[in-house]
Amino acid sequence: MTNPLPLLEWPVPDPAIHDDLYRRGRALFPICRSLTGEGVRQSLRLLQELVPQMRIGEIPTGTRCFDWEIPDEWNIRGAYLNGPDAKRVLDFKDNNLHVVGYSEAVDRELDLQELQGHLYSSESQPDAIPYVTSYYKRRWGFCLPHRVRAALAPGRYRAVIDSTLAPGSLTYGELLLPGTSREEILLSSYICHPSMANNEVSGPLMLAALGRWLSALPARRFTYRLVWAPETLGAIAYLSRNLSAMKRWTRAGYVITCVGDDRAYSFLPSRAGNTLADRAARQLLAEYAPNYKEYSFLDRGSDERQYCFPGVDLPVASVMRSKYNTYPEYHTSLDDLSVISAAGLGGAFELYRRIITALEWNVTPQVTTVCEPRLGARNLYPDLQRKEISDDVVPILNFLAYADGRHDLLSLSDAAKVPLSQCRELAIRLHNAGLIVLAPEANHHE
Repeated sequence: MTNPLPLLEWPVPDPAIHDDLYRRGRALFPICRSLTGEGVRQSLRLLQELVPQMRIGEIPTGTRCFDWEIPDEWNIRGAYLNGPDAKRVLDFKDNNLHVVGYSEAVDRELDLQELQGHLYSSESQPDAIPYVTSYYKRRWGFCLPHRVRAALAPGRYRAVIDSTLAPGSLTYGELLLPGTSREEILLSSYICHPSMANNEVSGPLMLAALGRWLSALPARRFTYRLVWAPETLGAIAYLSRNLSAMKRWTRAGYVITCVGDDRAYSFLPSRAGNTLADRAARQLLAEYAPNYKEYSFLDRGSDERQYCFPGVDLPVASVMRSKYNTYPEYHTSLDDLSVISAAGLGGAFELYRRIITALEWNVTPQVTTVCEPRLGARNLYPDLQRKEISDDVVPILNFLAYADGRHDLLSLSDAAKVPLSQCRELAIRLHNAGLIVLAPEANHHE
């Protein structure tokens, strides 16, 4: 029996990969990343251990990117706040969320009343350090648990932030994996947050793991474009350099973020809502995580905002574990390595591998007969007639009923109520029996 479909087989879960993901996450976690700076470069170099083919690119300060401009590069070496008794109130070495992102340098003494204007805490989460940034207005500040802030004594404090803001560049990573078709699948993740596990580390790490898997495949139908870039501005900057090609060739895409915890599966659709990316994600989530929660595009908050914006209009969705801004640890120091796990990362990895496999398989079957074919003559129907139709025959009949040249495998699987992996096997059998022909998806844009 020949196989007319792409040779990619259904992925087999590999716990060793899941454990390795968590181990690598521990190495990425302590790095202080931001919109620009050495922390991003250091993180990308670590990810290159998984995907050595990744190209690291730089876009200089002052470069116009549509309505935006690349700002000065920010780097930080250390910071601390001493109290009136000269004891350390907080230290950047203990947690890099202690410093407001993009804080300008400071070394001065000031009383508590003035200091309060430079302190940030959350009354609703008194034991957490909040994540705060100020990319586009020069300021400096410290973040600390509200319980610590409320206990600060009157007196003189010394604030020190050893940082630089100077012309440099915005850094991104890119990997293009050619397939037999020029049509592309976009996989994108942001790399710009400091030490937060689910909201930061899990996404770029997952993208690198998928890149390693895709790189090792003996053949790929689609071309894959993998992008690691700072959220919002990084995606905008990347689009400003690649928009024409991406608009022409992108068939489906996903923003990979918040894929490390083990509490939920979540889906955020594209702006269009029924692209190939949306259909593949919904189909595989329904089969493998039926209790997943679907959000509205109005609940968006990551780089799907740029990829789906009018004038860009890429078919990009997002499959997550617990969605950003829905779990209590989000954007605080509580989003630490205890929030993610090998099981959480592994579940998302296997789901994304299945989604990508479904995209690779997705062809459009067309029956070759008028009316139902004579299955018995092809050993596809039992030669003994009974009241009940064989359970083996019902999926074949339902498959053929929707093999009209308009239903691709994803929509056929949904309409015929036949699992996608079984649809693939039926497509091979029916093609080899001469009962269907196979073509790429009927339409380039859904």
